[in-house]
Amino acid sequence: YCVEFRTESLSHHCALETRPYARWMQYLREGHTVCVACQPPAMNADTQRCSGDGHNADGDKILHWEAIGNSQCQGTWKKIRQLEQCSCPLVHSFIFT
Repeated sequence: YCVEFRTESLSHHCALETRPYARWMQYLREGHTVCVACQPPAMNADTQRCSGDGHNADGDKILHWEAIGNSQCQGTWKKIRQLEQCSCPLVHSFIFT
């Protein structure tokens, strides 16, 4: 499944990332919608959920995220909705880890 979030805030460290494999962090923006897929091995075998997916956090609850590979690139987002059929665009598409 996938979850759509609206980015509320992010640290300035994301924009400073220049390593080729992590350059995607430069494109994160406040107010943008991002789509995050929950897939194995991040999915818990018992609950069939990914940690941090915002389950039961609909509404205005602020959730925290952190980019893998640069722990200084972090911020907050709000869950918009969960999609059982993933149709995430290639841009602004991520995977839970």
